[in-house]
Amino acid sequence: MTPSIALSGVAKRFGRRQVLDGVDLAVQPGTSLVIIGGSGTGKSVLLKSILGLIPIDAGSIRVDGQEVAGLRGAALAAHRTRIGMLFQGGALFDSLSVWRNISFALGGSAANRRAVAIDNLARVGLGAEVADLKPSELSGGMLKRVALARAIAARPPILFFDEPTTGLDPINAAKINNLIRTLVKDLKITALTITHDMTSVRVIADKVAMLHAGRIIWQGPLAALDGCDNAYVRQFVTGSAEGPIGGLVAS
Repeated sequence: MTPSIALSGVAKRFGRRQVLDGVDLAVQPGTSLVIIGGSGTGKSVLLKSILGLIPIDAGSIRVDGQEVAGLRGAALAAHRTRIGMLFQGGALFDSLSVWRNISFALGGSAANRRAVAIDNLARVGLGAEVADLKPSELSGGMLKRVALARAIAARPPILFFDEPTTGLDPINAAKINNLIRTLVKDLKITALTITHDMTSVRVIADKVAMLHAGRIIWQGPLAALDGCDNAYVRQFVTGSAEGPIGGLVAS
C-alpha cells in the first residue's frame, strides 16, 4: 500500500544548527501517527516541510506517492489543499465571524458556505448560534473547536495537528483529544500530530514516533510504547529528570 506520507533522508539546517538530519518516516492511509520529542527537536519544522512552507536541504517527501519537495506555484497550492491544519494557536482571523473563518477556503455562495460552516460546527460539538460570533467572544476550548471545524471543512484526506491541547485546561484538553480521535475515525482521515502531551498521545495515536537529534529514533504501535526499551523514549514518556536527554525534559 502506498503511504499517505513518506519521508526519506529529509534534512534541514538553519545556519550551524542541523534540525533535521535524515528523517525517514511513513504514515499509512487512515492511520493516526503522533510524533513526540522535546522542544526544539524539529517537530514543527517537519510539518512545515511537508506543507512546503520550509524548503528542505536534502531528501524526499512524497504524499500519496507524489514527490512534493520543491513544488512551486499552482502545484504547491494544489498540494496544500490536500492537508487540513490545526495550528497550535488556532490562527483564526479576528475580524471575521466564526462561519466565515470556517468557510474561508471554500467556494460557492455565502449562504452555502454558511451552511457548510454550521454543519462542521455540529461535528465539533458547537451549535449554529456560534456561527455569527467573533473569535474574541469564544473561550479557549471553543476556539480550538472552531479551528478544528475549519481544518476539516474541505474534507482533506490528511490532517496535521500542532500541539492540539496547548493552553487548554485538562477537561477541555480531554474533550479535544476525544474529538480528534472521533473525527479521524469517522472521516477516515490520515492524521499526523506533534505533541508533548502524553495524555494526548494515548488518546489520538495508532502509532508513535520519537524525533530526537534530527532523526526518528523509535517508532511503533501505541501498544508498544510503554514496553519500549529505548532509553530516550522511556525518559520522555515518564518525564524523568534522569536519563540520556540533556537539559529540561518537555512535559
